[in-house]
Amino acid sequence: MKFNMKKAAAVVATLALGVLLVGCGSSGGSDSGGSGDKGYVGIAMPTKSAERWIEDGNNMVDQLEELGYKTDLQYGEDKVENQVAQIENMITKGVDTLVIASIDGSALTDVLEKAHNEDITVIAYDRLLMNSEYVDYYATFDNFSVGVLQASYIEDKLDLENGTGPFNIELFGGSPDDNNALINYNGVMSVFQPYFDSGQLVCQSGQTDFNQIATLRWDGSTAQARMDNLLSANYTDKELNAVLSPYDPISLGIISSLKGVGYGSADQPLPVITGQDATIAGVKSIIAGEQTQTIFKDTRVLAENTIDMIEALANDEEVPVNDTETYDNGVRVVPTYLATPVSVDKDNYVAELIDTGYYTEADLSN
Repeated sequence: MKFNMKKAAAVVATLALGVLLVGCGSSGGSDSGGSGDKGYVGIAMPTKSAERWIEDGNNMVDQLEELGYKTDLQYGEDKVENQVAQIENMITKGVDTLVIASIDGSALTDVLEKAHNEDITVIAYDRLLMNSEYVDYYATFDNFSVGVLQASYIEDKLDLENGTGPFNIELFGGSPDDNNALINYNGVMSVFQPYFDSGQLVCQSGQTDFNQIATLRWDGSTAQARMDNLLSANYTDKELNAVLSPYDPISLGIISSLKGVGYGSADQPLPVITGQDATIAGVKSIIAGEQTQTIFKDTRVLAENTIDMIEALANDEEVPVNDTETYDNGVRVVPTYLATPVSVDKDNYVAELIDTGYYTEADLSN
């Protein structure tokens, strides 16, 4: 990574800016003890309220330190102004590379331009950074395939390919400020649309457009409140057979709502309910027979892929990508390194999550 005089001079201001950040509510994170021989990497994560982001951050810090990088890991706690201030602080400190999992993918255009002006490479992490030409690379999972896997699971459980039905289904989406949520939805509808057209799947609420089903900040309590309304308005005399949920905490909120009106008994079993991220709470729910499925996105793999990008940059080598056509952020198509998601349910969670060392048996015991 090349030396930059502007960045070196800017480091003098770091202490003062750090004091300012404390005053404005900066949250969570720390400089690492890495040697910095290979470079300096700033890692901006959205929140510690979801365990997967803690795993993502820790995995990258551990692997980067072992390779000889210094890191600065910060969590914005779902406040855009925190994340902007944290990234500005990283720029002032003189990082060579920024890895950013955004809170709002469209809210960082100004700070990304500042990074570009300091010759800092920007890697969008798991969430695409939108509406900026200064996004160099993107590391993520195949989020279209996430939606396909979720919908295909319901397709299989309801035996839709063999013409069964009609079945009642409700759809939930992710956060409207996260581009992944829309990609996930498009994957879902690539499977479901023919069944809606044929009448094998029926959405009694009529809410199937993304803007109708989106859940701000992927929040479980928001999803639970919406499920309460859907049930009272549409299912007092009808059975709900499946719920497409995009994320485990949303799934758990949906389950709480369903159990509140009597689902989960022998006479009224819970519908098929999908999820994502294989959280501990979500997997425990699957083991207990409540949530039906989740999508495992191995954060170790995503961290490794991102580090491969950083290593290539440090060594002036070709940066590994496997998609140069799909991920248009509104200004440019961002070269992307996709990892593969895995569908997990009660039948294969041991093989996928425990045998691979992602969780221990103790992690998933009640």
